[in-house]
Amino acid sequence: MNVHYLQHVPFEGLGAIKIWLDDKEHKISSTKFYDPGFLLPDISEIDALIVLGGPMSIHEESVYQWLKAEKLFIKSCIAAGKKVLGICLGAQLIADCLGAKVTPATHKEIGWFPVFPTEESKKLPWFYKLFSNKPIVFHWHGDRFDIPDNGSLDLLYSEANAHQAFYYNKNVIGLQFHLEVTQTSLLQMLENGKEDIEPLLYVQSEAEIHTGVQNTSTCNTLMNEFLNNWFYENNQ
Repeated sequence: MNVHYLQHVPFEGLGAIKIWLDDKEHKISSTKFYDPGFLLPDISEIDALIVLGGPMSIHEESVYQWLKAEKLFIKSCIAAGKKVLGICLGAQLIADCLGAKVTPATHKEIGWFPVFPTEESKKLPWFYKLFSNKPIVFHWHGDRFDIPDNGSLDLLYSEANAHQAFYYNKNVIGLQFHLEVTQTSLLQMLENGKEDIEPLLYVQSEAEIHTGVQNTSTCNTLMNEFLNNWFYENNQ
């Protein structure tokens, strides 16, 4: 498959997803919006789209003028029936493109916290199976998405915030957290996001985040199993 990804900042890349894509011998291309010469492909050239995270808000179109073009591109990919996965900011962008609200989160959430499957997630058995043991995953967000209408499934929640994942249809899914995080990308996020770490209930200290680094292996295993299912299996 031809897999294209949208990257918003240099320090939030594909992470473990690239290892999976390379292993499956998929063709990878990208649009990096922090590059002044960025280009978006013709959607006929791609089979799947991955929209990555970033520290900006989806509403900051006056600051990040490429957001308008990005949203139009995501909408076009969804309408064309492409596989579309959003992570953190990417999930918020997809939710917005599907008509759902994106607002400040109930609690800013940064660090290692478990996510819990909803009753609705049982309607997507492969997904429920992956998250039934309430895994600890990596969060870094201050905004949240509502669940899109038209039969979307609300899949996961955390102690801090509802709506941690949604399933729009077999092609479109959003995750608020970072299963793709590696030890290297974690360090990059910490280095570039120190100003976000403050003494709040669901914001861990830099030391606590470092202590939880062993959770990256669990996250990456989940990411691999998620991609295996979402790309190939049991998409119903």
